[in-house]
Amino acid sequence: MNSLKYLLIFATTLVSVVSCKPKDDKMVQSEVQNKPNILWIVCEDISPTLSFYGDSTAHTPNLDKLANESLVYDNAFATVGVCAPCRSSIITSMYPTTIGTMHMRTGQDVQSWGNRSYKTREELGRNDITGKPIRQYSAVIPPEVKCFTEYLRADGYYCTNNQKTDYQFAAPVTAWDENNRKAHWRNRPEGKPFFSVFNIDDTHESKLWKHEDLPLTINPDSVYVPPYFPDNAASKHMVARNYSNIELMDAKVGAILKELEEDGLYDNTIVFFYSDHGGPLPREKREIYDSGLKTPFLIKDINNKTTGRTDRLISYVDLGATVLSLAGVKPPEYMEGKAFRGKYDSQRRDYVFGSSDRFDEYSDRIRSVRNKQFLYLRNYFPELPKYKDVSYRKQIPMMSNFLKLEKEGKLNEVQHGWFETKTKEELYDCNKDPFNINNLADDPIYADILNDMRTAFGDHYEDRADMGQMPEAKLIDIMWPNFKQPKTEHPTILDNNGKVAIQCATEGASIAYIISDSPDKKLDLNSHWQLYTKPFSVVKGKYVYSMAQRIGFKESPIVAKKI
Repeated sequence: MNSLKYLLIFATTLVSVVSCKPKDDKMVQSEVQNKPNILWIVCEDISPTLSFYGDSTAHTPNLDKLANESLVYDNAFATVGVCAPCRSSIITSMYPTTIGTMHMRTGQDVQSWGNRSYKTREELGRNDITGKPIRQYSAVIPPEVKCFTEYLRADGYYCTNNQKTDYQFAAPVTAWDENNRKAHWRNRPEGKPFFSVFNIDDTHESKLWKHEDLPLTINPDSVYVPPYFPDNAASKHMVARNYSNIELMDAKVGAILKELEEDGLYDNTIVFFYSDHGGPLPREKREIYDSGLKTPFLIKDINNKTTGRTDRLISYVDLGATVLSLAGVKPPEYMEGKAFRGKYDSQRRDYVFGSSDRFDEYSDRIRSVRNKQFLYLRNYFPELPKYKDVSYRKQIPMMSNFLKLEKEGKLNEVQHGWFETKTKEELYDCNKDPFNINNLADDPIYADILNDMRTAFGDHYEDRADMGQMPEAKLIDIMWPNFKQPKTEHPTILDNNGKVAIQCATEGASIAYIISDSPDKKLDLNSHWQLYTKPFSVVKGKYVYSMAQRIGFKESPIVAKKI
């Protein structure tokens, strides 16, 4: 089945619902307590520019120590070179192009529970690739697809996120036990295993200008300037700022690990460290060259039992499935991600895949295939330049100098290449050409390799949708008919002599509930909602509150019933 047929399926049915299934009632408490704790330390916008990858420019003692006790991955790749589409892939274990989350950024749901208000077409003032106006929206993804943390919660985990979400949709209350600036494993009930995420933003692109009032801790004269930048004071200053920000991030990594050690949890916690995608500098962030997709990535095992390095290819689409596997939870069949650690470790990848679509006010469509040596790009609009004049990026202090030199014709051939139009295909030998400068697509010596990468590309999209083929205005109209957000039906609370069941008529909706003594308890999205998975017993006289949400839909009203 080809991808165009999948587009029709998406447009007419959005596929069928699969519920979150908890373990059966025979699971004893001791089994829950023996589950491994899992901690994610996530930074933003850095490439493998760290000492354990051979770049000792930044002083990172905390990450160095962690790397010595971990398995370091030399071939880890994000699915998109920018945060929101990639984070949608991480939280769902699905490719953004499959579930319609590939455009950056769909709405304002960046932090915690998000804004949950969306600008209209008139207010937003942006167009899709065909020139039609679009609005902000929360992406409506296929109804069976959940945040993978729901499966952990159903299996007894206490899940916390501190604090960024940025999933391209408003995070449902069922995704996390805590999702705010105070979220922490320390708040979990006694005896519960935890999955905790801490997001560190010191290396984010915006900190290249927001940290300009901070002193540089790296000497600009000591840094290496990539060949795609002019080798001048402006570039050196920004590269040094990036490394200085990495040092700030390392200190926060150390603080989190210190808390883990203080709690006596370091040895029995699996720790992930990674960046959400590649570097923050021009021709890095938003690109699907290695500079935008290749990332630092490591995993510290229980009791540090697995150390060293691996060249195994991993994609960020695999992260959710891998956490489930480490927790002993079988990843759902619908997930495109495949576990690379744990009980359900699956086959090794030969290729990883990337995508590039709308970035803020500029649209394009590029797809990539990467194996351990070669990178292949397919450009759907080769007439468009590689450079996108994204206003957000132009706040980087070096950009004014970069653009001035381009306008004056003072960039060399490599530096000017970013401002030229594209070719239909690109092929790079990443071992010989780590900056992806020399396009080999027309070199007959590499014809067989080019055909192999084309085949891998075709095989990947043969049996899955690529929602980027649909103009975004049309995609939004399918997700939000008449450009209006659909609403989740209110749940129905059923009481059978103290045995409570909750139902919702909206396909794909997840259900949350709270048990209270109070008939007038004040509840909102920030309350501690429990994930509903099966009927439960409630003492007579108590109140059950419930709400439901299908991802991308407006959440239901809160309903209550006295038992």
